[in-house]
Amino acid sequence: MLTRTLPCAVALTALVAALALTVTGGGTLADRSSLPDWYALDAALFALALLLLRRVGERQVVPVVLVGSILVAAAGLLAPPRTSDDAYRYVWDGRVQAAGVSPYAHAPDDPALLRLRDPGLFPVGDGCSAWDERLTVAGDCIRINRPAVRTIYPPVAEAWFLVVHPFGGGVRGVQVGGALLAVATTGVLLAVGGRRRRRAALWGWCPGVTVWAVNDAHVDTLGALLMVAGLGCAVRGRAGAGGALLGAAVATKLLPALAMPGAVSGLLARRPAKRDLGPVRALALLAAALGAFVAAYLPYVAVSGVGVLGYLPGYLREEGYEQGHLERFGLLRTVLSDRWAPWAAALVLAAVVLWVLRRGDPGRPWRGALLVTGTALLLVAPSYPWYGLLVVALVALDGRWEWLAVPAAGQMLYLVGGEDTQRAAYGAALACVLLVPAVRALVSVAPVRSARGAAPEMTKP
Repeated sequence: MLTRTLPCAVALTALVAALALTVTGGGTLADRSSLPDWYALDAALFALALLLLRRVGERQVVPVVLVGSILVAAAGLLAPPRTSDDAYRYVWDGRVQAAGVSPYAHAPDDPALLRLRDPGLFPVGDGCSAWDERLTVAGDCIRINRPAVRTIYPPVAEAWFLVVHPFGGGVRGVQVGGALLAVATTGVLLAVGGRRRRRAALWGWCPGVTVWAVNDAHVDTLGALLMVAGLGCAVRGRAGAGGALLGAAVATKLLPALAMPGAVSGLLARRPAKRDLGPVRALALLAAALGAFVAAYLPYVAVSGVGVLGYLPGYLREEGYEQGHLERFGLLRTVLSDRWAPWAAALVLAAVVLWVLRRGDPGRPWRGALLVTGTALLLVAPSYPWYGLLVVALVALDGRWEWLAVPAAGQMLYLVGGEDTQRAAYGAALACVLLVPAVRALVSVAPVRSARGAAPEMTKP
């Protein structure tokens, strides 16, 4: 057993060491020139460790995957955030709520909240020159991005910021929280995976978990955990619990709503599949999801009213989703005008959702969820790779590793930028998503054809 486990352990150790060096000395957004090389090394070691995991005995899979997940997450704790400043907004929102104020009521630079400022979020005397520092309109130095606008995050995310606030009240607390969420997600994946528990390593050992989920501490990790748990409940026939968890996931970051068609896959099928949820159970799941989503918003709506929308409308304009100022839909814009690209994206996504609802496999709801989520990201082509954490989690459930090319494309665009990079990166991701299954099908069919084509040996009477 040791000879089968040792090579994987060595590769995993090398991966963790490379991730530690990436986080501590690979660069920041201010000096990102060496980050692509470090990320490429991390990805190569990740692939090698996954290949060697296939040799590990069944009894050793769970401890090896879980220990590896802990180490990969721990590597992200070795330095403050290096490539995103979103965590500082999380700290601020948690602090504001702990003081009894709605996070949707005031922007961070509002003088009404002067009493809550500290040097950790409002540096003093350092020239305000670091990559994660900026000046407010009043001339104060601040680490919180978009300091003049109210928060954008939904209520479950805000509740999480309040939960982690007592643990240090700073960015280290949200990073530790991200690490706990990442490892917990690995645990749920192992529990849901059944006999295919090795797939959990696709999440637990993913370099993106170190960078996006832990070091940068993006709250998308909480959405991924709730989504995986919700799909796990759904496949076990617990529609109410599954729906509530999925509703909470949507109330964390909105993007997990893309998993809902997979959760009710087969709902419109003419002939219900053997393990179909059935119309009643599917509707129960949807009702539970909607109920959880609304319930999460009610306390904040009672305090802030329509202010709970926060900066969402402004964010959509800023990120290039409005007509006439498009920075999205990079692949579609190679063949369509800016006017028609959003409509074409909506049409393609609607077609994929309808296909999942009619032809999806209720026994594997993550398959439809991955198809819808991955397609949406390919169409929109965002520059934020941590949106792909949902894809990584769904890949770990379904095993179709080719979809990891989608968050990888987002990472490349985030580092390099520009429309040419957007089209090249997401074009390569689309090619990977289309070609790998085709090659996989050819490889699986070839032995069958060979066996059928072999002439039986004839013997003389």
